Amino acid sequence: MPDAQPSVVIPSEPGVAAQSQAKHGFDYEACEEMMRGGSKTFFAASRLLPSRVRGPAIALYAFCRVADDAIDFSEDRVTALAALNERLRRVYADDPMAYEPDRALAAVVREFDLPLELVAALLEGFEWDAEGRRYETIEDLEAYGARVAGSVGAMMAVVMRTRGEQALARACDLGVAMQLTNIARDVGEDARFGRLYLPLTWMREAGLDPDAWLQNPVFDDRIASVIDRLIKAADVLYQRSEHGIGQLPRDCRPAIRAARLVYAEIGRELEKIGMDSVNHRAVVSGKRKLALLVRASGAALVAPADPTHHFAALPANQFLVQSAKLPPGDAPAEPNQPARRSFDERARWTAELFERMARADAALAEAKAQADFLAYAKSHGHPVQPVVPNDSTR
Repeated sequence: MPDAQPSVVIPSEPGVAAQSQAKHGFDYEACEEMMRGGSKTFFAASRLLPSRVRGPAIALYAFCRVADDAIDFSEDRVTALAALNERLRRVYADDPMAYEPDRALAAVVREFDLPLELVAALLEGFEWDAEGRRYETIEDLEAYGARVAGSVGAMMAVVMRTRGEQALARACDLGVAMQLTNIARDVGEDARFGRLYLPLTWMREAGLDPDAWLQNPVFDDRIASVIDRLIKAADVLYQRSEHGIGQLPRDCRPAIRAARLVYAEIGRELEKIGMDSVNHRAVVSGKRKLALLVRASGAALVAPADPTHHFAALPANQFLVQSAKLPPGDAPAEPNQPARRSFDERARWTAELFERMARADAALAEAKAQADFLAYAKSHGHPVQPVVPNDSTR
């Protein structure tokens, strides 16, 4: 799970909470609160979505987050998975348990006819995590990525009312690319918890014994070459995903392209540190995120993809695409919407959010540096006076 973040109060987008409560029947703000300690990229990019999509997207994220936490923090993962599957069964029976994420997901299922197979695939991925699976080949790893992230891409396409086969395939590509990036970024953190997601075949080809390396996870040119291969595989999928952005509703494109650009940038940050994600965690700065946000703003003008230029779905994603696609012309009609805020207004709102996030990152770094100093001083027997902030820092 992501590291805990400092508490930063970021107000909800005006009007979205009330609209979601009235229309969808769930507590939008309670679901949004679950995002604050999670993916900052998703949280920020979601600010660019139009309100009709943002509410359902927050609902999806809330259930995914709760499900992930239920597995991560459970001492009995088998029982936790059984409980999650029962909650999902009741959601699809329109009899959700008295949990806000469950009610929120039930509302999304009702409104968008969200296929059960997509959410079930996500839980299957969590089950693979609980089993401690390792992945022999990149294709095996993509199958895992399809479940824990490609499924989310497909669900997002559904709530954007985009259910053509090519658009869904590209949404799933983007999800898998993001998961491969996560794995490349978190190699050291995962190893310290006894987890290994890198393709075992690639490790052996680099001259590494996976079991021996996991016992003593050190960085060298061999592990760097494996991480580099994984980032390159993700980059191919990011490029493929670009062909789907033009098939999304125009006002949804900037948000999805922003998420795609920021996540792909993690790969560039890894390159800067020589692919050493064993000892370091690659982070995209707030300033760089702002620059990518500006770049993403042009996505609203992207022309729809050439219908004759198709890529086959990634084999690992085919079952997701087949579950979610609808024949041309059969997608649910979008209801009449109230006046929407312009993209420029949403962009300004998101820019302010990135600035707050940058300040939060700086506060976290300062707190960590102080804690490291105090720990060092204490271990060497140096007396340390507590730091009392002056009025200007309170």
